Amino acid sequence: MIVLKTTQNQLLGALQSVAGIVERRHTLPVLANVLLRKNGETVQLTTSDLEIQIRTAATLGGDSGNFATTVGARKLIDILRTMPADQTVSLESQQNKLILKGGKSRFTLQTLPAEDFPLVQEAPNFGPAFKVPQKTLKNLLDQVAFAMAVHDIRYYLNGILFVAEGTQLSLVATDGHRLAFASATLDVEVPKQEVILPRKTVIELQRLLSDASVPEGQEAPMIEMQFAANQARFSFGAMEFVTKLVEGKFPDYNRVIPKNHSNSVTLGRAPLLASLQRTAILTSEKFKGVRLNFEPGTLRVASNNAEQEEAVDELDIDYGGDSIEIGFNVTYLIDALANMSQQEMVKIDLQDANSSALITLPDNAHFKYVVMPMRI
Repeated sequence: MIVLKTTQNQLLGALQSVAGIVERRHTLPVLANVLLRKNGETVQLTTSDLEIQIRTAATLGGDSGNFATTVGARKLIDILRTMPADQTVSLESQQNKLILKGGKSRFTLQTLPAEDFPLVQEAPNFGPAFKVPQKTLKNLLDQVAFAMAVHDIRYYLNGILFVAEGTQLSLVATDGHRLAFASATLDVEVPKQEVILPRKTVIELQRLLSDASVPEGQEAPMIEMQFAANQARFSFGAMEFVTKLVEGKFPDYNRVIPKNHSNSVTLGRAPLLASLQRTAILTSEKFKGVRLNFEPGTLRVASNNAEQEEAVDELDIDYGGDSIEIGFNVTYLIDALANMSQQEMVKIDLQDANSSALITLPDNAHFKYVVMPMRI
């Protein structure tokens, strides 16, 4: 049976949209595969890592009829990538194998039975569904995802807190040393939800969501969301995405965000970022520490390392507050500034050398970034 017959770019696009979660090495060999399920003209492609499941459907030609099998996802993608984009490719099934043909090339691939593929058990009772523009959610994810923890034993930090209430959607991420908060006002009222999305889910959503601007008069692409006690379901375009949620209590972020700091300065984002990137070159590999000296009219950025090398950079700033010398991990500052690429100016609120700093955007309450100082 010819399972599908289409162009290389169509098949590759469908495969790549679901293959992000597939691990190359797995305890269960079938999880390295993609489940192909053909119903009439439509082919469903499903991947899973037991915690996340991604599914898309596409009309990819071939014989009509019902058929299901699983085949190595990465291998199939690697082969397709070597073929021209407009080349017609076909997948045929023959005795527990799939044959991929394209031009004068032919590849015989081993399959595993479709019934061995472990589909994620979907929660029986999801809450009410609500929709937001894909661009809104993608922008929020991009503004906070860099502050997520990686492999922290406080597992609830390895992800993003997702809070929807009324017309407000807020996302928060922290690794214990820094915290990023971003929010957006929605056109619709949403039921109160508070869940923690796992790190891998966040990275996949960032990859899959569209942030393209839509011409006036056209409807922006939306994403529909539903939450259950321990699961979330997202639907957008032809994609359906089901993920486990992280259990645990996220820290109270409102207590972490400083209020009423007595010193504040507004300065150009790009010059500050460039200065930090220059001085970062001579920080020590292990500590990545820079010293920021705020004085009336001047910001001095300095770093040194174990080889007794030193970097000093000065910026003219409009500042008339207290003289403060404060140390930071330079990576934390660079991450935040690099993720605000649309902004010209940033505002920094400071109290003293031992209190966390608050970085915000002038006249914009929708983004807040808190970074703890470090002793240098």
